[in-house]
Amino acid sequence: MTEPLPHTFTIPASVPTVSLFGPADEYLRVIESEVDAGIHARGNTITVTGTPSEAAFLERLLDELVAIVRTGQPLSRESVQRSIAMLRTETEERPAEVLSLNILSNRGRTIRPKTLNQKRYVDAIDKHTVVFGIGPAGTGKTYLAMAKAVQALQSKDVNRIILTRPAVEAGERLGYLPGTLSEKIDPYLRPLYDALHDMVDPESIPKLLTNGTIEVAPLAYMRGRTLNDAFIILDEAQNTTQEQMKMFLTRLGFNSRMVVTGDVTQVDLPGGSRSGLRVVQDVLGDVKDVHFSYLDSQDVVRHRLVGKIVAAYDDFEAGAGERRRSQ
Repeated sequence: MTEPLPHTFTIPASVPTVSLFGPADEYLRVIESEVDAGIHARGNTITVTGTPSEAAFLERLLDELVAIVRTGQPLSRESVQRSIAMLRTETEERPAEVLSLNILSNRGRTIRPKTLNQKRYVDAIDKHTVVFGIGPAGTGKTYLAMAKAVQALQSKDVNRIILTRPAVEAGERLGYLPGTLSEKIDPYLRPLYDALHDMVDPESIPKLLTNGTIEVAPLAYMRGRTLNDAFIILDEAQNTTQEQMKMFLTRLGFNSRMVVTGDVTQVDLPGGSRSGLRVVQDVLGDVKDVHFSYLDSQDVVRHRLVGKIVAAYDDFEAGAGERRRSQ
């Protein structure tokens, strides 16, 4: 059997190897675990012993990582792993294009997509009037939509942001909760406020809320309104009924955009009511300027274990469905 020939690559001198390979070569070890080849780094020279296809793959990977570093964005274990996953799927989009797309910067923090599906979701929001972001918890559906909303407000593409969600969760009913109506509703809207604080200077938020530039309200408050010049986000849309979803979508006014987010695997509607988010995919699937973006466990950007948990539940539920059909 012929021994694989070594291939040598040179990293540009302008790119510090510690930025590319990480502290104590942490990122290089990630690459070694994902590539079926021997890798030896000496200064700016990389020697690879492996098949021509793996050597070519590694060269493409290094090109992408160098391009990311040159944008000024620091690499991480996660960004290296995501770059490898994107190149393995052989998509048209380059990892450097996906991982260096800046949506919004605030207080030294930059918000950008971290996976290919997130990038496609963000692009869809730019191209379509109504976008549905459907996927499990932790995939950035609402967070990225809110970043696009703040970006649109700052660039004066819209005059206001409206954030809403149905006040139904975990089988609880508002009437049985203690406090005033405002105190009862607040816990359901809190995740929207939390994301908002990441994107807008906290001292300006009370003024923006008071003058109506940003409105955070339960879905019931949308009834009877026409929402012009606005970026409107409906969160937790799996907990809307079919009638509520229709009501919300028909609030769309001139020069407005809508993003609807939800996870169809976590419906909390009582009495077996059918989720409006499930129905709408059949109703509007062929309507022009309405786009459905789907995210999955590979797009989870929380703790790495969250993605594995989501995938495990998907496998379990798929198996349960198969067992029911076979009975």
